[in-house]
Amino acid sequence: MRKEDKNTIIQAISKQLSVNSNFYLTDISGLNAENTAKLRRLCFSRDIKLLVVKNTLLQKAMENSDKDMSELYDALKGATSVMFSETGNAPAKLIKEFRKTSNRPILKAAFIEDASYLGDDQLEFLMNVKSKFDLIADLIALLQSPAKNVVGALQSGGQKLTGILKTLSEKEE
Repeated sequence: MRKEDKNTIIQAISKQLSVNSNFYLTDISGLNAENTAKLRRLCFSRDIKLLVVKNTLLQKAMENSDKDMSELYDALKGATSVMFSETGNAPAKLIKEFRKTSNRPILKAAFIEDASYLGDDQLEFLMNVKSKFDLIADLIALLQSPAKNVVGALQSGGQKLTGILKTLSEKEE
């Protein structure tokens, strides 16, 4: 491969790394063509981009990134594929589901919202990770809860007050 071609690939991977703050490094070697096609279709249906890369090119792209990904360099051994996703737990759920029929993909590492996770044993934890948007939604729900309680109390209090006034007005007659 020519140096210009390598530089083009490194730039493309660097762009993907900068656009996506969530990606998983996996090993899908050993999958036959049929299972690989199934995995790719499943990734496509869940908006996960699957990319098979050379470790040296991926490491250079990581080095070019403005994020510190040095913890992931040790995971760049053997065959590596990268799963890019908008949500942090989508690839973990996909891997878990796909493993019901196969022993691959194996999770080497994950990079989610500037945090690194190494090893296949992190898969269960990563399935339960909430995205930044989920956490913001939870926070907004918590902040809205007291306001909703106050409004509900005021509304129900108004109905009670109306009922009391109606009862008192009927007694006077």
